[in-house]
Amino acid sequence: MEGKKTILRQSVGMLLAFTILLGGVYTLAMTGLTQMLFPRQANGSLIYAGDGSRICGSEYLAQPFEAKNHLWGRVMNVSGDALRDKDGSPLLYGGPSNLSPAGEDFGKMMAENVAKIRAAHPEMKDAPIPVDLVTSSGSGLDPEISLAAAEYQVPRLARETGRSQAEVREIIGKCTSGRLLGIFGEPRVNVLKVNLMLDEQLSK
Repeated sequence: MEGKKTILRQSVGMLLAFTILLGGVYTLAMTGLTQMLFPRQANGSLIYAGDGSRICGSEYLAQPFEAKNHLWGRVMNVSGDALRDKDGSPLLYGGPSNLSPAGEDFGKMMAENVAKIRAAHPEMKDAPIPVDLVTSSGSGLDPEISLAAAEYQVPRLARETGRSQAEVREIIGKCTSGRLLGIFGEPRVNVLKVNLMLDEQLSK
């Protein structure tokens, strides 16, 4: 009986020790370390507008843009039935469509997306549409598009903002990230940053 009590005390002691060590000490240490080494990333990689006092988004979270004087990002599903409960209340900010590429609904959605892009870009009627302008990403929240997708929209942005195409391309260039380590992936354009610069609101 005494042996069982000893084992129980040891087990409870180990449980408390590891709870304090892993649930408290480790968590506080990692939080403090990330705040010291990567404070911007640890706090959400926030993007500020105006004088730097107004938070307008994160580098890693897409926002839906549909105004003609703004750069458009990937297709976002921010109001689909899958994102709402039975009463219609939002469950998630956004997410993937979960439509099968073999289904009729997917084909209909793609046709609508292509028609929307074509109608907004008459100057590009003979150019192929970059696929990321008519499809959503795996997460449905990708904040970046390819350089090709951004370039496709340059004529519309120049027309709607009154800027020259060269000025629009310069803004896009400032908001473009290169390949990871110079070799992995493709250059990417942050949609929110471009639009803030078009509106002249990106915080310096």
